[in-house]
Parts: sequence; structure tokens; C-alpha cells
Amino acid sequence: MPEWLVLTLAMLAACAVVVVITLVRHRRAPEDEDPSETPDVIEYMTMWIGVVYAIVLGLAIAGVWEGRSAAQDHVQAEATALHEISERVRVYPTEERDRIRDDIRIYVNHVVTTEWDSMADKGEVTERGTRLFERIRADVTDYEPTSDFEAQAYQPLLDQVTAASQARIARAESTGETMPGVVWFGLMAGAVITIGMIFALQIRRTTRELVLAGLFSALIAFLLFLIWDFDSPYSRGVTASADPFLNLFPGVGD
Repeated sequence: MPEWLVLTLAMLAACAVVVVITLVRHRRAPEDEDPSETPDVIEYMTMWIGVVYAIVLGLAIAGVWEGRSAAQDHVQAEATALHEISERVRVYPTEERDRIRDDIRIYVNHVVTTEWDSMADKGEVTERGTRLFERIRADVTDYEPTSDFEAQAYQPLLDQVTAASQARIARAESTGETMPGVVWFGLMAGAVITIGMIFALQIRRTTRELVLAGLFSALIAFLLFLIWDFDSPYSRGVTASADPFLNLFPGVGD
């Protein structure tokens, strides 16, 4: 099901729940009930519950967005390090240079085609990707420089391999969801309490209040959907992109 359809249904469902409960409550309310007699303490509590929940929502959105940005940074760091290796090995003999560059392109091609789908569907990197990366590491570390010029390039190449390895590990660790289950429980419970306080204020007097209550519920549904959408950096919504690999290694993935 498309994500925009999920969002639309969630917002419509939130509005429908508020409207239905309000109409039912209106029909069952005593004839002598005065909606204007809502105690001041309930209005005060409702205000503070809304403020606290808004802060929690804001922190949750900031957290998942930061996780998504960090995931993209891992991709950029890995692609950049591999590109540096591919460029710096030009000081090596032709056979060694071509072998390293070919292994890098094979690895990058696997990442942007097979491994990216695995991260989105299974939340994990592939074993073959790990083996291909280890081949690149072996290509660089096992070579013995034969000249001072090659020796000067050797250590920087090892540093780039280490940087690419760290970025790959970080990418693998960020493939899953970032929000713990207990946080989701708090977000959902807070939404129920916040919307429930609408009825404590006896929102049933005018069509305008009913519409505003429905829009408020739809807004909360949208924000919760936004958190869920950003929660998995490689599989939903505005995901981290493989563009750094595609931009630095033209032709891979075709």
C-alpha cells in the first residue's frame, strides 16, 4: 500500500473517531448538561498535557530525522573513502591498480543493486557485500610497495580503507528502526490522552469546534506517521540515498 494512502487513511480515521465519539456523546448527554461549566482545572490540565505532548513529538521527530541524516552521512563517507582509494592507487603498477579498481566497482555495484534492497527489506547488509569489501581490504593491505613513491601512498590508502570500513559498519548498524518500542508506546498513549482531553472539555457545542477537534486529531496522526516514516532510514519515505555511490562511480548499477 502506498505510503501517501496510509497517511490519508490514518488522518481520516483520526477525524472519524473524534466525530463519531462526539456525536454519540452528544446524543447521550443529559438535557440539562451545560458544556460551559467545564472546571478550570480541566482546561489547565488539558493545556499542559498538550504542551508536554508537543515537546515529546518534537523531540521524537528531531531524533528520527537526525538518525536519517546520520545514515546518509555514513553512505557519503563510505563512497568518498572508496573513491579516494580508487584514485590514489594510480601510483601502483597497472596490474595492481586495475585489480583494486575492478574490485571496488564490483563492490559498489553490489551495494547499490543487491545490498540496498536487502537493507530496505530485511534491515541488514549482505554477507557477499562483506566478502567483497574484505577483498578490497586484502588488495590494499597485502601489496608491498616497491618504491618510495608507492610507500608514501601506502599508509594513506590504509587510512581510507579503515574509513570505508567504519562507514560500512555504521551503515549496517543504522539499517533498522531507531525508535524503541517503549517510546512508541508513550507516543501512542500520549496521543490517546491528548485527544481524550478534548472530550473532557465537552467539545460538542458547535460545528466549528467539531471541525477543529477533527483537524487537531488529524494533525497528531500526521506527526505520528511522520515519525514512523523517518524511523527506518533505508526503507520508508524520505530514505537515505545511494546517490553518493552513483555520483562517484558513474555506470554502476546499470
